[in-house]
Amino acid sequence: MEKTVTIFCKNTKSYHDYPLGISLLEIYNDLNIKLQYQIVAARVNYKVEDLNFLVYKPKDIEFIDLGSSSGMRVYVRSLSMVLAKAISELYPQVILRIEHPISKGYYCKLDNLNEPINEEIVSKIKERVDLIISQKKQIISEEKQTSEVKELFTTQVHQRENTALFETLGNPYSRFFRIDDFIDYYNGVLLPSTDYIYLYDLVTYYDGLLLRIPDRDVPLKLEEVVFLPKMFDIFKEYVGWNKIMNLNNVGEFNIACKNNQSFNLIKVSEALHEKKVASIADMISQRPDKVRFVLISGPSSSGKTTFSKRLSIQLMVSGLKPVVLSLDNYFVNRDDTPLDENGDWDFEHLHALDLPLLNQHLKQLKNGEEIEIPFFDFEDGKRYYKGEKLKLEEDSVLVLEGIHALNPELTSDVPNEIIFKVYVSALTTISIDNHNWIPTTDTRLLRRIIRDYRFRNYSARDTIGRWPSVRRGEEKWIFPYQENADVMFNSALLFELAVLKKHATPILAEVPKYCDEYTETHRLLKFLNFFVPIHDREIPPTSLLREFVGGSSFRY
Repeated sequence: MEKTVTIFCKNTKSYHDYPLGISLLEIYNDLNIKLQYQIVAARVNYKVEDLNFLVYKPKDIEFIDLGSSSGMRVYVRSLSMVLAKAISELYPQVILRIEHPISKGYYCKLDNLNEPINEEIVSKIKERVDLIISQKKQIISEEKQTSEVKELFTTQVHQRENTALFETLGNPYSRFFRIDDFIDYYNGVLLPSTDYIYLYDLVTYYDGLLLRIPDRDVPLKLEEVVFLPKMFDIFKEYVGWNKIMNLNNVGEFNIACKNNQSFNLIKVSEALHEKKVASIADMISQRPDKVRFVLISGPSSSGKTTFSKRLSIQLMVSGLKPVVLSLDNYFVNRDDTPLDENGDWDFEHLHALDLPLLNQHLKQLKNGEEIEIPFFDFEDGKRYYKGEKLKLEEDSVLVLEGIHALNPELTSDVPNEIIFKVYVSALTTISIDNHNWIPTTDTRLLRRIIRDYRFRNYSARDTIGRWPSVRRGEEKWIFPYQENADVMFNSALLFELAVLKKHATPILAEVPKYCDEYTETHRLLKFLNFFVPIHDREIPPTSLLREFVGGSSFRY
């Protein structure tokens, strides 16, 4: 008698019996499920698995398409492998580096290319990518002893840097992917075959390429390219610093930590931060038009508060008297807060702030008048006045921090020439390897999980559950205005993920394995496993990272 296994399909909300060892793709086809977009993978007991995954035990299964963040990751990884294979066939000695996300796509460098990238080269690469897609080649997942995998990767020019990663992970077996005789490594699942890729583009971008991907909201069209020259320059600067320290990827970082170099990495990274903050303070103090207001913006958990405090210290060194004021003070009463599409209060909305009052106060301060600072009580959702007054002296600078600080509407009644704008974000510049980047949002999410747990009494499950809403607010209210900044500050620290691992892992371990939030939890735990943990005792009390892990000498 044939053995069977019972699965529960969350798409159909029903139980089904299948032969033992059936694949997810066979189940999908049998149930004739119609998803809104291209199917890419499935959540099996809330873990993302590829469609070739074989079922031997009872499982909860939910098939996912490109409309989910997990599904988009699967698609982009697979597209990256096809791109890497195409380049290796056309230019065997060229090393593809997918360095970081930018401009709604992924910035790629071609090392060892003997000529500048031009339209002819891009067209040639696209033709080969299209050919590989049309050939419907299988993307095969393999697992072998790590020593054997290291030997395999050593024989291929474009994969030699991966051997350091395999070495430091310490796993007896390692998984990799194969298309024909081309092998590659990725930190997650891929599509079953190349013909699942239906939409992409490749264009020149500065001295490299931009890999364009489907729109995350409507994946039937491509994301629009938004050129971000200031953001690109910051990435380029920090990638350059990493190369100076011979740390281009996590494998090299882990080896450095194992060789007792972590304390030096901390000192150099913190010194770079301090140098940048001091440089920004000099820009403010030396600008011909006297700056009266410094506006600091950035997405959640980018470290805006600590940056504001450190900048204030450097402004004092430059002979100015900074006064820090949070935009949170100018929230409207809760009953007057705009509502989102679900009828809930939208605290991320620009008009959750009392713009007329803020502009009135800024004009009064500019004119040397005294104002009474409002205070917002987050518990009862009302504004109060406690009699605290503020007046700017001749050498004073008001430092305003908040997510809307770079939105022109925020300060519409104040002359631009007396405003200096700073954008702060954690732009992670180290990669796992040449084809596996570290999303900047992951660093911020881990920071927020730790901070919310330590200081706000929120579980990791709470924070992960709210994160999509936070991200939507950032896309609407923060990112469109980031290039308005006079200067950008990268708050990421080269060593921080190795420190965050120690703090985040036990917090993430508390998330139940039977909830939707576990999908993201499992991904983050796997991601943190790439890093050798390091202790935070050498991190100074003024470090931006202390805002999240504790031990700061600043008051928050």
